Amino acid sequence: MASAPARTAYKLPQVTALFWVLKIAATTLGETGGDLISQTLRLGYLAASALFLAIFVVSLIAQLKARRFHPGLYWTVIAATSTAGTTMSDLLNRGPGDGTSTDGGLGYGGGAAILITGLIIVFTIWKFSGQSYDVSAITNLRAEGLYWAAILLSNTLGTSVGDYLSDSSGLGYWGGALLITAVMVVLLAAHYLTRTSGVLLFWLAFILTRPLGATAGDLLSKPTAKGGLGLGTWGTSAALLAIVVVGVVYSGIQLRKRAVTLDSPAPELDNA
Repeated sequence: MASAPARTAYKLPQVTALFWVLKIAATTLGETGGDLISQTLRLGYLAASALFLAIFVVSLIAQLKARRFHPGLYWTVIAATSTAGTTMSDLLNRGPGDGTSTDGGLGYGGGAAILITGLIIVFTIWKFSGQSYDVSAITNLRAEGLYWAAILLSNTLGTSVGDYLSDSSGLGYWGGALLITAVMVVLLAAHYLTRTSGVLLFWLAFILTRPLGATAGDLLSKPTAKGGLGLGTWGTSAALLAIVVVGVVYSGIQLRKRAVTLDSPAPELDNA
């Protein structure tokens, strides 16, 4: 992506291969972490949603107040949107329940309709606000707020899509994950081989990482009797958290190296 304005360069990460690895790992962690609290620990979808929304709000306020890019803070907000998105999607689709009940939910169709409507509203407000959809051009608080609203809704919608593919489409965990992966490969090819808008491809890929995370998370954590690998929510969440932490630490090291390079004085020319 094009180089960003000064403020954006310090508030949002550069969109690199590492960015996409961390995004997929964080959204998959959101699936298994959300299921861990709401289902494994039986907290229920309503209480778990309230908990993760509170974490999201606190971390988002810190992110909005920050004056520069902090990898740990940014990816904490991303993970919070994913975990909150997981439990809110389950709450809409299955009802409040005890983490396993399906009574009182709207179903995948009803939940998806609400979330798609919300996402359309956010992008419509974004359009008429005069702000660019290009994340490298986000230079003020209003645009950053819209950015995070779109992420929260897209992660919630992505959970519904992923769960539908895994549970109700007949594809199963493997089939759902492979389908989303194939679509993302097509988007990658479009990026390199066509003149399709990079901004459009970014948001499509960004949204699709969530159902990929949902299907991959279920594939890793669900019992083998249900078509998963049986690693459980505890083990899968721990492994994914380790990947995210390593990636965040590496990002921080690279960020400091770039800062040192930019601050270093230019060498003097030898006039002899």
